[in-house]
This record gives sequence, C-alpha cells and structure tokens, in this order.
Amino acid sequence: MGKRLFFLLCLFLLAACGGGSSTGDPAATVEKYLMAKVSGDGDTVRALLCSAMEANKDSEATAFSSVTGAKLVDMDCRRDGDTNFVVCAGKIVADYGTETTEFPLSSYKVVQEDGDWKWCGESAAP
Repeated sequence: MGKRLFFLLCLFLLAACGGGSSTGDPAATVEKYLMAKVSGDGDTVRALLCSAMEANKDSEATAFSSVTGAKLVDMDCRRDGDTNFVVCAGKIVADYGTETTEFPLSSYKVVQEDGDWKWCGESAAP
C-alpha cells in the first residue's frame, strides 16, 4: 500500500507542476483547430476557441458541414517569433457540389487562457 500511495503522490505532484503555465506550441494548437474544423469535430473546435470567440462556437464548429471531401493540403504552421500570431501555409480544399474550392490558410491570432493556447480568429499578417 505504501508504494501505491507514493506513486499516486508523484503523479499528483507532476500534474500540479505542469498546470501553472503553458508549455504547448501555439502553432500546434492552430493545426489541431484547423484539422478539427475541417473534419467536423465540433467538440475539439469548441475546446480550442478563446473566450472572445465563444459567441461563434457553433458556426466555427459547423463551417464545413455542407461540403464533401474537405481536407487540408500542405499545412505548415509556425509561430511568428514571440508574438501571439501563427502563420500557416497550405490550403483547405473542399467540394461544393461539382466544384472544388480552395481556401488558402493565413495568419491566426492565439491567446493563452488558463495555461493553454487557444485559437482566437483569423488575423492580418503580423
């Protein structure tokens, strides 16, 4: 029983140490958000939105629900220095009926909330 208690205590301490600050990559957050948006994973989209975008959660989560074959092509996102902007190359390709439409990826704002990076909308290039 003592080893089990020690193990649980160690897990608790590790979790507590990691909870105070964000160690994640804001570019990875943007990539995860875009993948969830294109695939229609509304729960993930909503979880990655910043609080300022909360009013748009349903439209963001269902943005590609009326298209078929939506996919990300050549996505490569990188944080712009130490700013709160992530710049992405690549595009979203989606079929609207018989037409294929391409949406180029752009620059996105990210913010830290409760120690996690959150997607906070498209932005003009920094």
